[in-house]
Amino acid sequence: MSRHEGELREEQTYLVGLYKRLDAERVWVSKALDAALQDSGETSLEARWLRDAAVDTWSDRKRRLRVADSGLCFGRIDTERDGPLHVGRIGLSKDDTANSPEQAESTEVDVSRSLLIDWRAPVARPFYTATGANPEGISRRRRFRTRGRALVDFADERFGDNASGEDDGSDAALLAAISEARSDGMRDIVATIQAAQDEVIRLGSTGVVVVEGGPGTGKTAVALHRVAYLLYEHRERMARRGVLLVGPNPGFLDYVSGVLPALGETDVVFTTLGTLMPGVRTARQDGQDAARIKGSEVMVEVLEAAVLDRQRIPHDDDPIEIELDDVTLWLDAEIGTLARDAARASRLVHNQARAVFDHHVIEALTLRAVAKIGAGWLNPEQPDPMAVEVAAELGEAEEDDGLAENLTADVRAELSGSIALAAELDELWPMLTPQRLLAELFSSRDRLEVATTMLSSDDREALYRENGRAWTVSDVPLLDEAVDMLGSDGTEEGPADYSADYLISAEDDDEEPPVDPEELDYAEGVLEILDTEEDPDEEVLRAVDLMAADQLAERQGELDLRSLAERASSDRNWTYGHVVVDEAQELSEMDWRALMRRCPTRSMTIVGDLAQRESPAGAGTWSSMLDKHVPERWAYRQLTVNYRTPADIMDVAASVLAEVDPSLRPPASVRRTGVAPWAREVAPGTLADGVRRALGELTDEVEGTVAVIAPSGTLLPTGLSSSTVDGRDVAVLTPHAAKGLEFDAVVLCEPERMLDGSRAGAAELYVSLTRATQRLGVLHSTPLPRCLSGLRVDVPQSVAS
Repeated sequence: MSRHEGELREEQTYLVGLYKRLDAERVWVSKALDAALQDSGETSLEARWLRDAAVDTWSDRKRRLRVADSGLCFGRIDTERDGPLHVGRIGLSKDDTANSPEQAESTEVDVSRSLLIDWRAPVARPFYTATGANPEGISRRRRFRTRGRALVDFADERFGDNASGEDDGSDAALLAAISEARSDGMRDIVATIQAAQDEVIRLGSTGVVVVEGGPGTGKTAVALHRVAYLLYEHRERMARRGVLLVGPNPGFLDYVSGVLPALGETDVVFTTLGTLMPGVRTARQDGQDAARIKGSEVMVEVLEAAVLDRQRIPHDDDPIEIELDDVTLWLDAEIGTLARDAARASRLVHNQARAVFDHHVIEALTLRAVAKIGAGWLNPEQPDPMAVEVAAELGEAEEDDGLAENLTADVRAELSGSIALAAELDELWPMLTPQRLLAELFSSRDRLEVATTMLSSDDREALYRENGRAWTVSDVPLLDEAVDMLGSDGTEEGPADYSADYLISAEDDDEEPPVDPEELDYAEGVLEILDTEEDPDEEVLRAVDLMAADQLAERQGELDLRSLAERASSDRNWTYGHVVVDEAQELSEMDWRALMRRCPTRSMTIVGDLAQRESPAGAGTWSSMLDKHVPERWAYRQLTVNYRTPADIMDVAASVLAEVDPSLRPPASVRRTGVAPWAREVAPGTLADGVRRALGELTDEVEGTVAVIAPSGTLLPTGLSSSTVDGRDVAVLTPHAAKGLEFDAVVLCEPERMLDGSRAGAAELYVSLTRATQRLGVLHSTPLPRCLSGLRVDVPQSVAS
């Protein structure tokens, strides 16, 4: 038996022991959780709080143990001080388990008791960062290659005096992971984190960190692992509020959604900008001009002007008639102006200021009514026919000093209850939802003219649309901004898909919802148990004397048993412990305002690549977006190594990048496949057949995922989006929908249609070219753009033969 085989057997034995410890701890933690759930002996507030905290901690620990099976241990470091240390997804100790919730939650590592070191622990850092020049106190780094619970092989890298030609290849694990066929979801990189990536992941600051990197640099994976690290280091503070992850499209969110759960973290809300605000769901994009305008902070002024425009007063020559039982009044410009000025001076938001407006209108009308009704009675020097009738009912003023007060109260009550007056006030100062404000603004050229005096006529026209509720992604931050300007209108627009061109709303049911029979049976049982605990011979206050079963059942139904992520995603006012933004270069000034409201602590990881920016409202520089929110308080890190896209493809993509900006340089690829990307011309009208043929060829050459990327409206094979090739699903995507994703093989169609002479078009093509990890083919029915001249000209295999 060779030395390598002997050590492999020893490591496998150690790995078996780790899994035994994992299984034992799972059993122990499950019992501890059950005991905490059943603990009802102490009834004090403090005891119940401690019990709930224990339940949360044991539930969290159980979840982490459950996800640790895959790649539990992925390596080892031999340290000069502590000897060999095995590194893995979670920490495991030599004791049977952590004996208390506090120990289970602790991140402190006692190396003498540890069987397995959590990859996030400081002592594990040399596994990722040690180099020959700076070994960081280790003599050897060993990387495992596992399959399930079995150890397949390992590779060693030696440092210091032990460094020699005996090195089995330190890059083997990384290259194997890079070359492995992709699946439908992103994998974590916990076993292959590189030193530059680790430095970003472990940044001590919980403030704003910008991570910029070109295609394939692993910036998204780094951001996700940074979240896992921050939750490990600052769990008590961050876990209570959860994490918000904002991605470019739903497909991207599906792709990355498994990474954090695989690392044991589940309190994460995944959203796109089109679903950031509860109740709104849209993926529709505005045109370039509308997106540019809506993304600009000038829209704050537009919205403020739009709100002020809805605070009207009667015209001088057209006062509003208000008929009461005893008198007719006129709500004129004078009363309206005084009431509006008072409401605005209150500094309340629009809907809350409505009460101030109503109050001043009613008080002013009351004074006029009393003066008019009481003429010649309250003021005998000004006789009035109405005074005779009023005096007959109420008596003379001098006989009762309270008559004026009574009359004032009666008139005020009549005005407050007047349906006609309420309708007029609704016209003058309407209660508004953000949806109503924007829908009526964008669908009215007259309202737009009033609210957009700071814009050009062309920009004003770009904002107009016939269907005001045809929401776009650029509308969402405007709706969110309007929430803070308007406040609650006393109603809530229920969740709906605003991608549609219309909205169907249902009337609220005034009847009380029936109590669930099962909840009622449960409540009756609880009350019965509580009653039987008392001595029947004693006169005591029983549970049923305080609350009936149906009341308890209703209270039970009010308990919010949703997860933290579910509660946070449905609450517009929820603030998060940390926010991750991917493809952040696309975010507008208004998008950033919406995100900053959701993270007052400004703990953010911002991921992007300015070279890939397509949005006309996106970031030109990071400082232009961030300095107004966190001036000089954000860190910048750049990743420059491409682990995904082979150099064969990046050589072509580099020419397209020069079209975006000649000063930009692509990231350096770590590998070359030796297979050049190809271009194939197809006859007009035959693109569908060309796609089928190309897919068949590529699926013969590579394993894993396959995608077709084509501009919107491209004529592709019917039903292709739901078909399979050689048993593999084919994703059919627009360039925008492909952002953030990766595939083993890509067929790119009609690239010349993406290039429209704009920076956005070149960026779109650059993104599309860099999605492939193994093979890339390009199909075109018109001449290729000059920037793609580096593609190998190809013909179908059937034609070549």
